[in-house]
Amino acid sequence: MEQMMRLLHYCGLPEEDVDFINSDGKTMNKILMEANPRMTLFTGSSRVAEKLAVDLNGRVKLEDAGFDWKILGPDVCEADYVAWVCDQDAYACSGQKCSAQSILFMHENWAATPLLSKLKELAERRKLEDLTVGPVLTVTTEAMLDHVNKLLNIPGAKLLFGGKALENHSIPSIYGAVKPTAVYVPLEEILKAGNYELVTKEVFGPFQVVTEYKESQLSMVLEALERMHAHLTAAVVSNDVLFLQEVIGQSVNGTTYAGLRARTTGAPQNHWFGPAGDPRGAGIGTPEAIKLVWSCHREIIYDIGPVPQQWEIPPST
Repeated sequence: MEQMMRLLHYCGLPEEDVDFINSDGKTMNKILMEANPRMTLFTGSSRVAEKLAVDLNGRVKLEDAGFDWKILGPDVCEADYVAWVCDQDAYACSGQKCSAQSILFMHENWAATPLLSKLKELAERRKLEDLTVGPVLTVTTEAMLDHVNKLLNIPGAKLLFGGKALENHSIPSIYGAVKPTAVYVPLEEILKAGNYELVTKEVFGPFQVVTEYKESQLSMVLEALERMHAHLTAAVVSNDVLFLQEVIGQSVNGTTYAGLRARTTGAPQNHWFGPAGDPRGAGIGTPEAIKLVWSCHREIIYDIGPVPQQWEIPPST
């Protein structure tokens, strides 16, 4: 980031326009409290976002965590491509993206294809040597594997692939090092009160939940989406227009990709990116997003005159 700043300076950015402060969270929180800024754009965890909302008396826009979903619709085609996009969404950057695919809802038609075996094959070709899988900065190996084990205690849950620590590496134990992992959890179990919070816990690493739904169970999928609290990115993988309308019309994610090539991540830089369903939600990437965060409406009403000649004070009203 510092080198990026130096490049911007080289390209003409006035040096006094941006302060780059490299610090830990507590230090930055103290700076914000003392500076009392009119607006702060925060990108990071929901926990810190909620703290800042209180500390800054609401003068904050949030681009925080995302437990991001992908739904595979009833129309099955281009299985290799769909599998590759799922692998990229879930495991590129070792899953360390706020837009990473956290849960995959497969229509029963997709469940009848070799999709899961393709996902397993793609995940298992990732390796440390070429950094297609690597260190996880904010979640330890122990914490990720503990989460996997808790999920596997849910009735009907099973490990699809991964679930093991990486081997033959020198990654310090304060970081995470696990193989790309997927756990299957039955849809009926996901919706149970005792399971839902666990299943929808965001793990900022190479991990996803997979489930299957029948044609008659779409309403259950939509219920699962509505109960999530972080509505950032989503993907509806289908070219069935009526299916797209139903899902998009009953969901609220701020950035939703729709169509056969839909993804949750890898966003181009020319469209809005940000959460929805919360008035504190920020946007990035477009002029509209910049105006939402860094500006507000002002109304200037000019009434200069002239006052009519021989004007007299009228009766009281």
